[in-house]
Amino acid sequence: MSNTLALKFFQLAKDEGMMGEGFVWITAYGLTDVSDVVGSPALDVMQGVLGVKPHVQDTAKLQNFRQRWRNKYQSENPGTSLTEPTVSGLYAYDTIWALALAAEMAGFVDSDFGLSVTNNGSTDFDRIDASKPAKKLRDSLLNVNFSGMSGKFQIEGMQLVSVNYTIINIVGQKGKVVGFWTPVYGISSSLNMKDGLHTVIWPGDNETQPRGWLLPRNKTLKIGVPVKGGFGEFVRFEDGPKGFCIDLFKEVVADLPYKVHFDYLPFEDRIGESNGTIDELVYKVYLKEFDAVVGDVTILANRSLYADFTIPYTESGVRMLVPVLDRRKKTAWTFLKPLTADLWLGTGAFVVFTGFVVWYIERNEQFKGHPASQIGSVFYFIFSTLVFAHREGMVNNLSRIVVIVWLFVVLILQQSYTASLSSILTVEQLQPTVTSLEEVISKGSHVGYLNDSFLPGLLRSLKIDDSKMTAFDSPEEYNEALTTGKVAVIVDEIPYLKVFLKKYCHNYTMIGPTYKFDGFGYAFPLGSPLTADISRGILKLESNGRMVELQKSLYGDNSCPDKDDSQTSSSLTLRSFQGLFIISGACSVLALTLDAVRTIYGSPHGSSSASNPSLWRGWLAVLSKLFHKGGSPSNTPDNEEPTVPVGTSTGDTGSPPEGERIPGREHSDTEPPSFPLLRGHSGRHILSRNGSSLRRRQIEPCNELHGEFMAPETDRSM
Repeated sequence: MSNTLALKFFQLAKDEGMMGEGFVWITAYGLTDVSDVVGSPALDVMQGVLGVKPHVQDTAKLQNFRQRWRNKYQSENPGTSLTEPTVSGLYAYDTIWALALAAEMAGFVDSDFGLSVTNNGSTDFDRIDASKPAKKLRDSLLNVNFSGMSGKFQIEGMQLVSVNYTIINIVGQKGKVVGFWTPVYGISSSLNMKDGLHTVIWPGDNETQPRGWLLPRNKTLKIGVPVKGGFGEFVRFEDGPKGFCIDLFKEVVADLPYKVHFDYLPFEDRIGESNGTIDELVYKVYLKEFDAVVGDVTILANRSLYADFTIPYTESGVRMLVPVLDRRKKTAWTFLKPLTADLWLGTGAFVVFTGFVVWYIERNEQFKGHPASQIGSVFYFIFSTLVFAHREGMVNNLSRIVVIVWLFVVLILQQSYTASLSSILTVEQLQPTVTSLEEVISKGSHVGYLNDSFLPGLLRSLKIDDSKMTAFDSPEEYNEALTTGKVAVIVDEIPYLKVFLKKYCHNYTMIGPTYKFDGFGYAFPLGSPLTADISRGILKLESNGRMVELQKSLYGDNSCPDKDDSQTSSSLTLRSFQGLFIISGACSVLALTLDAVRTIYGSPHGSSSASNPSLWRGWLAVLSKLFHKGGSPSNTPDNEEPTVPVGTSTGDTGSPPEGERIPGREHSDTEPPSFPLLRGHSGRHILSRNGSSLRRRQIEPCNELHGEFMAPETDRSM
């Protein structure tokens, strides 16, 4: 391109506003010298342009040449602004030298022209072939290699070789060197090291690096925005467009590597109502009336025929919205519901079994008397453990262990029962009123949906009659229709239902299968490069967590959970406490067994039947000390005769001193007093008064363990 044509080109670019902020111009060497050759006219229209030209090493030889060239050129061209030869001029100078050297190398050659091999007879020149001296001169020129004013002069592949390049930035009234390009370091501010460029002044006199590609014709995009009531959380007009869709679009565009200018235009009529359906709005993009559509526009197959959509930026799918009711009724027998029937029966069985074990082991004064009285005492004792109100004393360690384990089981049962009953009485057991669309169809109920949406087509495909479908415009209308029973369910896209549940979480829930549809996306003309860039921006926001923050502001921090049967309180089962009952039963059986063994081997017959009576008696003594607190109150050894506490000599009548009472026994003057047990070699004895003499009666050893049944009296006068 000639210098004159290059000047005209940049002048037209400036007139079109393409030499201002946001643009980048990089020129090859053919246009870089235009500013030097033409001067001020070119500098005025090329401000901020970056250009490259071959790097020329500044040497003393070159400085001397520049001075001679400047004197000669200015004398021949007075008033010129060119003060030194351009790189093209230096290349021209070196080319003349190369041609002279090539001619000298070629020498004299006969200049006769031969006839051309290819001759079509059209002109006389076609018959003339290249001369022999020209071929030889060309071969010599290609072999020339010398150091000229521009540096090393060498031709390869019919091109002049240049190793390094200088990067020029046109600023003010001159070109400023901002860096170099070398095969070793690439783009750098120095020839000998890797470093960044010096500060570049871009078009528009701006030091900020432009963001790159700008839309064709540098136009301001016309963004169409749908106008519809109801769900203003997604998009609405209040002193300009607002909402989730708008906020997300602004953040994505702001992060693009280039600047995009756009204006939002509402798709409305003269009275501020919607000017058509969403399908018609998308078709306006196809007709080039809008450059894009930003809003809650669902990606559908038929819409994608007329516009390109970005990836979805909301959750995809369609579900049902239904009311929920507290299905569990509170009755007079609600207190039985925390436990299942098998757990009630199992608990009762263990109450009876544990009471029997305690009665059998103890058999003390508190559990004696008439059989009916014993049964009442036992059941009163064991049932009182259910509320930790028992007061009966126990003297046997075995029964104590049984009761302690049973109290632990009772504690767990009581706490579980209380928690379950509280849940049943206070927590609403919410369940959906409808579980499927098939149920709605079979009952002939009405179905609601969002006005100006694609859902009527979906409902028709699900065999729902048009007469059973009702359109609504807002969450408030949804709530009113479901509350009054005008419709049984609402079928809508998940993002809308989530916004609805943000306001009405406690009374409704989403149920049913999710019908797969793409979510909301931004629409652009077919083939628009913005589609891919906006999609990448959406993915970036999802990966860095910013999308989650925007969705929290839309749906709220705590999204409303689905309410289904899994949320109802279930009764406690016997299986849940199986381990506790096994532990309690094992302890009871073990205690019962130990007590039976002690009883059997503590009797004379049991001892005689044993192979080693002394060994069993030793074990019996250990068990008695560990688990039995009752027995003989006397610690007198078996081989000692106790002193008779009725006199001081054998000649005494046996009467106690006047006014003296036998310790531990209250009796009247007419009742024969009982005396302490006496232990002898033949067993245990008890003293009784018969007139003025004392009588000693022998008690069999086995009777000591099982009550006060005494053997026949043996009169022994003392």
